[in-house]
Amino acid sequence: MRSDRAASLYLFQPVTRFLGRHKRAVPILMYHRIPRTDGCDTHPYYCTSTSVTEFERQIRFLSQNGYRSVSIADAPTRAQTAGRGEKLVGITFDDGYQDFYTNAFPILNRYGYAASVFLPTAYIGDVPRQFKGSDCLTWSQIRELRKAGVEFGSHTVTHPQLRDTGEAQMRAEVGRSREEIQEKLGERVDTFAYPYAFPETDREFVGRLQGALQESGYRSGVTTIIGRMGLGGNPLFLSRLPVNSHDDPRFFQAKLEGAYDWLHTVQYATKLRTVRRAPSRRIAPSI
Repeated sequence: MRSDRAASLYLFQPVTRFLGRHKRAVPILMYHRIPRTDGCDTHPYYCTSTSVTEFERQIRFLSQNGYRSVSIADAPTRAQTAGRGEKLVGITFDDGYQDFYTNAFPILNRYGYAASVFLPTAYIGDVPRQFKGSDCLTWSQIRELRKAGVEFGSHTVTHPQLRDTGEAQMRAEVGRSREEIQEKLGERVDTFAYPYAFPETDREFVGRLQGALQESGYRSGVTTIIGRMGLGGNPLFLSRLPVNSHDDPRFFQAKLEGAYDWLHTVQYATKLRTVRRAPSRRIAPSI
């Protein structure tokens, strides 16, 4: 049995329910690919694909349990003003894969859920371009999805680990991607998703990134920091919950209720140790 699943179900979920913390934050789910069949060939913790069957099971669970979707642009405000007992959930997709259009969106639409998709614009074109061996959305598909209510945000231009880039490249990656999406859609783009592991232990870098995002015009953003979105957090660096085909219904529910948030402590400590062991190198620790 997975250690993170066991700890979440048998230790942290009972504690979370007893303290009532499962009602005090908004889960933002982080998806990537939605293939017809599960293509995971790595440890479940690192898997970034969710099969169509499992994805529909998870969306059905949200519907049956009264969750309402919220866009990333609206999430920080909605979390503050949500009515007592209202269940909100953010549903996000990184990398702009075409299987969002073919596989994920029909399911979301069937159950009445909106989603936020983050685009690495170098891999988005008028004909399909590939990222990590898989086709990405085209601009015509993106415009069609936008008319149907899908929110689109930036995932940089070339999907680098921004901490490894120079200041000028970092600003170009966050600024130019937003400009291109705005030009193609003819509307303001407010949201950003950080690619790769978010180097939260590097406070100096995080400060510079925040300045670049604010100057570019972003108002909210998401990271790979594990956990739900709490009240009063930085709207540019919201936490998310990784989801994949290995999340059975009990584990999925535990994540939604906050029983997976404990893992952020382990995640943070791992990043901190990585930085201390190699202070002169720019390393992107795992999520």
